[in-house]
Amino acid sequence: MKNIIVVTGASSGMGKEFVAQIDRKEKVDEIWVIARREEKLKELQSLVNAKIVPIVLDLTNREKIKDVYKKKIDEEKPNVKVLACIAGWGRFAHFESVSADENISMIDTNLTSTVLMVNYTLDYMKEGSNIMILCSGSSVQPVPYINMYGATKAALLSFSRSLNRELKYRGIHVLAVSPLWVETEFFNRAINKNEKPVVINYGTIDSAEGVIKKAIKDLYSKKDVSKYAFHNKFQQALVKILPHSLIMSIWMKQQKLDGTPNIRR
Repeated sequence: MKNIIVVTGASSGMGKEFVAQIDRKEKVDEIWVIARREEKLKELQSLVNAKIVPIVLDLTNREKIKDVYKKKIDEEKPNVKVLACIAGWGRFAHFESVSADENISMIDTNLTSTVLMVNYTLDYMKEGSNIMILCSGSSVQPVPYINMYGATKAALLSFSRSLNRELKYRGIHVLAVSPLWVETEFFNRAINKNEKPVVINYGTIDSAEGVIKKAIKDLYSKKDVSKYAFHNKFQQALVKILPHSLIMSIWMKQQKLDGTPNIRR
């Protein structure tokens, strides 16, 4: 039986960084990398010693996840040492500026695909295996103008932490990774240049390398949630004690948002 790692959202950003770093930590036969851009997945081979197995998949398509990923893992029956669900995207916009299709796409990519990946992979995980799920600092507070993205990440945080308790009897650990802003391609899709900017004050933007290094350390230390850097830990601590109505007001004041659609005039 071969040992493998499975990573979604592996073609760039934190997914790509995770592939590079986990190969140095966990020695396996193959790393199954999942994303839509096949050429980017193939390029990962130069970063690792394990064999890269590209799986080209649109994670918004539930039937394709079943037909492609579930079929493959059921046929090969590997031992999955690590499942990392990193794929996700968001939009910086007033809810009325986001189409229904975009909202459903965020739900399917961020949340539904993660649930399905866990469902389809658990049968092939043993004691000592790990699951890592990328959440967000937006998962601990309501964030106007990043409405649906934050909602999906809040659901993922709750899912990850409760799943960790439920899988303890099997010796499988689940880590929720909760960073703030990270320098990745996320912003390319989140920002619509034809709309007024939503976020004008980012504060600190962390590196994908640093966030993932901390996440892998926390994964093997059996932490519940991974929070990179002091500014992140401090902000999330404040959110726990301050009223969310105040947190939202501070956020909107920082970004000069007045509650109206961000249509450029």
